[in-house]
Amino acid sequence: MDKLSFGEIVPEVQHSAKAAAVAERSSSVGRSMVWRLRDDARAVGDARDLVRRALLLVGLRRDLVDDAVLMVSELVTNAVLYGDAPYELVVRVDPVEVVCLVVDAGAVHPVRRPGVDGQAEHGRGLLIVAELSAGLYGCVPQGFTTCPGLPGKATWFALPRTAGRR
Repeated sequence: MDKLSFGEIVPEVQHSAKAAAVAERSSSVGRSMVWRLRDDARAVGDARDLVRRALLLVGLRRDLVDDAVLMVSELVTNAVLYGDAPYELVVRVDPVEVVCLVVDAGAVHPVRRPGVDGQAEHGRGLLIVAELSAGLYGCVPQGFTTCPGLPGKATWFALPRTAGRR
């Protein structure tokens, strides 16, 4: 996997106010796993593999891992299609929740398309993220960890680790 910083642990990733509030709610701004993704469509598959391995290694339930993998896939796909390189994946797991951020350098924030059918071929990525995260998702300004000083935006979601999360 060339061009991929694999498994780098970065303490206290910089967060915007809204992302910091998500981190604070989970009682940990602590350590996050951060990966620089490829600058092309292969980033989607790489991100799926990284999230699956990272979350299984920390012992998360298979259904939670599957949901996180699907949502990360949707967010990285959107970043590659509509954002600008570079791309970065941040994953934080704590006792309360899993928070994933996909950072890109594009200025345009993603928007859920109103009236998109859940069975539609295109345009339902944020609908999937909204449903699986129970509305705990968003997009905020976010600097890069792997490219210090480069501004960007982070599209994120949070998943509670509790059994009755939905």
